[in-house]
Amino acid sequence: MLVGYARVSTEDQKLELQLDALRQAGAEKIFTDKVSSVKARPGLNDALAYAREGDVFVVWKLDRLGRTVKGLIELVGLLQKRGVQFRSLTDGIDTSTPAGRFFFHVMSALAEMERELVCERTKAGLVAARARGRKGGRKPKMSDSKLVAAKQLLDTGSPVQEVAANLGVSRATLYRSLAKLKNAVEELVHT
Repeated sequence: MLVGYARVSTEDQKLELQLDALRQAGAEKIFTDKVSSVKARPGLNDALAYAREGDVFVVWKLDRLGRTVKGLIELVGLLQKRGVQFRSLTDGIDTSTPAGRFFFHVMSALAEMERELVCERTKAGLVAARARGRKGGRKPKMSDSKLVAAKQLLDTGSPVQEVAANLGVSRATLYRSLAKLKNAVEELVHT
């Protein structure tokens, strides 16, 4: 059995083009979603649950199924483990044929290589940044001048909530920053 899946991103878009193509291809059961691909897709979940061993899961175009190559490969891999083949009508991918399986394996290998290259570049960038004296992470919300002002205001009896609000930070951030300042001062005293 051919199990079809169609998706549009917004309520304004129409499913008819995809539905017509899926019916013309012979899809006997079609599931649909009208949601962005990053949100929960109940139609896709229902379609995946419905597909049985020997079935072919059909979409009009790969981008209707997901946004990332990694996600697509994982999904098709899941289908294949269950004995369900995959076909994309406009992309010419059909895992029920040797050429289609080969093409999908090549895509899978390229996606894995891309992930590894991104990791390598990220690590190299972090090493280079550290060599230039840069630290990673978010910049602190409390600059040295804000910290000094906060300390002075608190020493004069201003309420913590008021000081934090004036500086545009939460009480927790203010307390953490003051604790770091205290630790830094103690380290300087002991060295």
